[in-house]
Formats: sequence, structure tokens, C-alpha cells
Amino acid sequence: MGVLAAVFNLNHPSHVVHWHFFQMSVANIVVLGVMLVVFVLAIALPFPGAARRREKGS
Repeated sequence: MGVLAAVFNLNHPSHVVHWHFFQMSVANIVVLGVMLVVFVLAIALPFPGAARRREKGS
């Protein structure tokens, strides 16, 4: 556990984005962006095996 703790230095102030009344850390913005990308990909990409089901149904 000591080696893993040495990889990430958490002993510094966080980077925060300010925009009028909005304040959020950069790490949270990155996580939110990745979640949005995964959501869009889940909507846009077809389910695995969808082509086989279409062929089997006709």
C-alpha cells in the first residue's frame, strides 16, 4: 500500500473551475465528460448481435 500511496501526491490544493455561480473541480469535470461520452456511445452504437437477430427474424 505504501508504493501506491507514493504514486499520487494528494497533498496539494485542488484545481477548481469558476464560472459565475458555478464552481467544480477539474477532476469532477473530467469524470462528467467521460460519463457523457460513454452515454452517447451507448445510445449511438448498436447492441452486439443485433445483425444476427435481424437475419434470424426475417
